[in-house]
Amino acid sequence: MNAAGGVKVLRGILLLARGKAAGIAAFGNTTEALTAAIAPLIAFPLVGSVINGLNGAPLPAIIGFLSRLCAVLAVTAATYEFARLTKRESLWIRTATALNWSFWIVVPLLGVAGLLGAIMVSAGMALPTAENVLIGMMAAYLLWFGWFTIRAGLQLSIPQAIILVTIAASLIILLTIAPDVLTLAMQGHLRGV
Repeated sequence: MNAAGGVKVLRGILLLARGKAAGIAAFGNTTEALTAAIAPLIAFPLVGSVINGLNGAPLPAIIGFLSRLCAVLAVTAATYEFARLTKRESLWIRTATALNWSFWIVVPLLGVAGLLGAIMVSAGMALPTAENVLIGMMAAYLLWFGWFTIRAGLQLSIPQAIILVTIAASLIILLTIAPDVLTLAMQGHLRGV
């Protein structure tokens, strides 16, 4: 992707993040655009897994990478299937591209959460409470953001978009958290739980 394309994608993410449906138009509706959006979501976990594997944890590294790969591909496949079932196949690539690029909103959100957390703790809130409040707020925002992106991209009704975002979130949880729990259990860290 060239610099102009990157700026356009960033603009689209920021528009969607503010609830502006016009942001969906910033994303390509081609397989090349979709693969460009998926590539970093595969590359970063791959690099992390290689580093973990080289540091003596090859099985958790492999499981971690494969779980993230499956989650990315499953959400993309679910988006396609839902688009097909609702007769919106022509809109699925742009929507899946937007969903994959929109993952990166997490980076600035973590910065904002860190700043808010520091303010909350400075104001007297206990650190664990501040963390839980911020995690809850981020989770709620990310669910809304995914819902809004899906609704804008596939032009779905509110209930239809809720169904698809629930499916996508469930797939992500199932495919990323369950393998981590399995890895911890295999390593003996969950005995007695």
